[in-house]
Amino acid sequence: MVTPFDPAYGLDLPAAQTLAVHLVDNGCDGLVLNGTTGESPTTSDEEKTALVRAVAEAVGDRASVVAGVGSASTAHTVALARAAERAGADGLLVVTPYYSRPPQAAVGAHFRTVADATGLPVMLYDIPGRTGTRIEVETMLGLAEHERIVAVKDCAYDLLGSTKVMGRTSLAYYSGCEELNLPLYAVGGAGYVSTVANVAPRAMSAVLDAFDAGAVTEAARLNQLTLPPGRVDDGLGPAGRRHGEGGPGLSGTGALAGGGRGGGGSAPGSAGCPHRVTSSTADRGRAVAPRCGGAYSPSWGSPWPSRPRGRLRTSTGQARTGSGAEPRGPGTNQRRAADGRTPPGSGAEPR
Repeated sequence: MVTPFDPAYGLDLPAAQTLAVHLVDNGCDGLVLNGTTGESPTTSDEEKTALVRAVAEAVGDRASVVAGVGSASTAHTVALARAAERAGADGLLVVTPYYSRPPQAAVGAHFRTVADATGLPVMLYDIPGRTGTRIEVETMLGLAEHERIVAVKDCAYDLLGSTKVMGRTSLAYYSGCEELNLPLYAVGGAGYVSTVANVAPRAMSAVLDAFDAGAVTEAARLNQLTLPPGRVDDGLGPAGRRHGEGGPGLSGTGALAGGGRGGGGSAPGSAGCPHRVTSSTADRGRAVAPRCGGAYSPSWGSPWPSRPRGRLRTSTGQARTGSGAEPRGPGTNQRRAADGRTPPGSGAEPR
C-alpha cells in the first residue's frame, strides 16, 4: 500500500486509514504496509509503527495487515518486527539483507533469527535484482522447515525454481512482479502482492476469479488489461509520481490524498495489496474464512493467510489432499466469500 503524506511530508494517518478501507472494500484480502512502494526507506521506525497501528484499527478483522520490516541489519529487522507485532500486525514481510550480498548460510540465519523473534508468520521477500542476493532453492527448502516461515513474495523471475520449491514444501508463493501474477498462480501460486492494486483492486481480483472459475482465456485477457498501469511512470515505479519528481502521488485517483516523500522511484512489484490473503494469527482470534479464494485453512496448522499447498479446493468444495505438486486445473479452486458462501456468477466479473 502506498503511504499517504501531508503537504509538509508528514505521515497522514487519517488518509492511510481511508485508503486501507477503500482497498478492502474493493477486493483486497490483505494489506502490506511499509514496503518500498510505501516508501519505507524514507519513513522513521516510529512512523512505520504508527502506520501499522492505524491501519490495523481501520480494517479490523476484515483483512490481514502484513508489515514490511526488512533491513540490511538483522538486529534492526528484529526490532522492527517486534514493534510491528505490538502495533497489531498479522504477519511480517522480510526482505533479504541488501547491498552486503551475504552468503546463503548468513541469509538463512538472518531469516531464522527474525522468525524466532516474534510469534507472527513470516513472508520471505526474494528480490535479487534489488538486494543483490538470491534466496537459493536449497536455502528456501531449509527455511520452509521453520514453523513460522510460511510464505514467499517472489520477485526472482524464476518460475522453474519457484515451482520446485512449491512442489517440495508447503510455502505459499505470492507473485511480487505484476507481469508474473497469472503465470505464477497458474503453476500453483497462492496469489500476489500487487502495486497496481492500489489503483485497480477490482481489476486485479477479477483475473484470479476468472481463472478459478475455469475461464482461462478470459483470465489471460483480463490479466493483459492490468499490465499497462505498471508501465505508466517507468522510471518512477508503478505507485505513481513522488513529490520530488513533479507532483502528488496518485493525484485524482480517489485512492490517496497527498503525495510521496522520496525523490526516487519504488521497486517494481513492491509491497501493496496481496490478493488471496485472509485471516491472521491464531492467538488474535480473528476470522479465517477465505474472502477471495483458497486462503488459510484452520486445518492446515499455520496462522498465515494463504492457499495451503496440497489441500486444493475442488469445484465441489471438498479438499483434495496430495503432495502439493499436482497441477491445479481450471475450476479446481473455487473462490469463497468472507462468510464462507460461494459467490454467484462465473467469478470473472469484478467485485
